[in-house]
Amino acid sequence: MKIIVTVKQVPKTNEVKINPKTGTLVREGVPSIINPEDKNAIEEALRIKEGREHVEVTALSMGPPQAENALREALSMGVDRAILLTDREFAGADTLATSYLLSVAIRKIKKYDLILCGRQATDGDTGQVGPQLAEALDLPQATFAEEITVQGNVVTVKSNFEDVIRTIEMKMPALVTVSNRINRPRFKTMNNVLRAYRDKEVVVWTKKELKLNPMRIGINGSPTWVRKTFVPDHSRDGLVIEKRPAEAAEDILNYLLEKTLLRS
Repeated sequence: MKIIVTVKQVPKTNEVKINPKTGTLVREGVPSIINPEDKNAIEEALRIKEGREHVEVTALSMGPPQAENALREALSMGVDRAILLTDREFAGADTLATSYLLSVAIRKIKKYDLILCGRQATDGDTGQVGPQLAEALDLPQATFAEEITVQGNVVTVKSNFEDVIRTIEMKMPALVTVSNRINRPRFKTMNNVLRAYRDKEVVVWTKKELKLNPMRIGINGSPTWVRKTFVPDHSRDGLVIEKRPAEAAEDILNYLLEKTLLRS
């Protein structure tokens, strides 16, 4: 059995900075981590592998060269192979261009039974890459997984949508996106970290190694345009009224009318 897990390196959410002039994220000098729900996907792949023979887990990532660090972390968790898609021409990709590029790489890998993705990334929160990747590969898909069971060539996925619990059975190959409720990612041991950096390889594929349509990658292949990104201003002036309840209520009503928040 062969499992592919898509992995994205994202800025630590409490370290995110925005360039006030360009409105874009500042990534230089900002600490990066594996997208948290991608870690859940890695953990689930490793749990499926446990107790089974001949199971190989591959971590696949698209990003700048420093995204190798995220793949090294995946290797230290127990992933067998790691592949990084990196090239200057991949920069600026939206979810559509990203899913296209990942689909081309997966077709190059050829043999796979199950693709696991995090539900969404903390730097975009769109939740689109997994479903778009399934469409690009013409695969059955299940999203927001909280429980995954594999028996033979069938994967059963349970998802919780608050008012509805959905259970889906799919023949593999198939794609599943997982939520952070599915498991708790394991801690890395020092020996596994050492082996990940000393003994294991991160394979790098650039544009040269992939048969790509140049109009479907990077900015050229990204129909989504972000006009502006900004940090919302949560500061606001407060109004304190220290009067008897009846008098305070009248003052509050007059204030709301004055600010045209209510109509008389």
